[in-house]
Amino acid sequence: MLRYIVRRVLIMIPTLFITSALIFTVMELPPSDYFETYVAEMAAQGEKADMSRVEFLKKEYGLDKPPVERYFRWIAGFVQGDFGYSFEYEMPVSDLVGDRLLMTILVSFLTILATWLIAFPIGIYSATHQYSWGDYGLTFLGLLGIAIPHFLLALIVMYFANVWFGLSIGGLMDPKYFNQPMSWEKAQSILAHIWIPVLIIGAGGTGTMVRSIRANLLDELQKQYYVTARAKGLSPFKALVKYPLRMSLNFFVSHIGDVLPTIVSGSELTAVVLSLQTTGPLLLRALQSQDMYLAGSFLLFLSCLTVIGVLISDIALGFLDPRVRLQGGATK
Repeated sequence: MLRYIVRRVLIMIPTLFITSALIFTVMELPPSDYFETYVAEMAAQGEKADMSRVEFLKKEYGLDKPPVERYFRWIAGFVQGDFGYSFEYEMPVSDLVGDRLLMTILVSFLTILATWLIAFPIGIYSATHQYSWGDYGLTFLGLLGIAIPHFLLALIVMYFANVWFGLSIGGLMDPKYFNQPMSWEKAQSILAHIWIPVLIIGAGGTGTMVRSIRANLLDELQKQYYVTARAKGLSPFKALVKYPLRMSLNFFVSHIGDVLPTIVSGSELTAVVLSLQTTGPLLLRALQSQDMYLAGSFLLFLSCLTVIGVLISDIALGFLDPRVRLQGGATK
């Protein structure tokens, strides 16, 4: 196991190096940079940009240097914890992302937790009561959750909340608490608002997980070891939990590689529709405005989380299922 982990960690280094090079290349592909776009926008509005400040920032952050030099300068800063400077927001990226990152982690963590708590009992029930009315009804609801996009569901919920109750459900807190330090009143406001995006964002994930649990569990229930355990007199619940349920969790554990970046990035379009103070809208805006340090550092951070998540899922699979071998070599 230790040799496997060391080998995977060593493989992660060139993987992240190639990923960072691809991210930087994509950010460099547009013919203009943030400052050229900014000057053009100011000119279109009939205003004159402060060219002295533009030139100062270009020189300060090496935008007048060759691309290769800028790339290594960016990577060196990222490794040291310096994620660069956001030109649009005029502040360091680490300061800009801080509060939004905490809100994103909170929303995503509660969404994942709610998804698991709802999906597992429903998936187990659907598998053990195959083709019953309950199975059909829950399957229909799950398919609705999968079919309806998050942002569309958010628009529908916002419309009916406004028409029926006269409520505005956007945001994660009352406007008066924006940019304010955490307090008991602010925490209460967050708790009062957060359950709506949690349910909306979790709808699709719940439906997908229910279908996956049902399909994997049904496959395990047909295998000989379960039939033999039942024939020997083991109770249905013990036979289910001890064998098929454990084996059907492989997909769940392998999904960890996707969970970590999702916790940080959040559901971008839904966050825009609901006006959530998370990192999703921030990333979309950075990509639109070519705020390269903000967008590039964000994407590279998500890449790091993806690689780490895949490593964790592979190790967990090795412990969960003895059929998964972490060592190479042919089987006899």
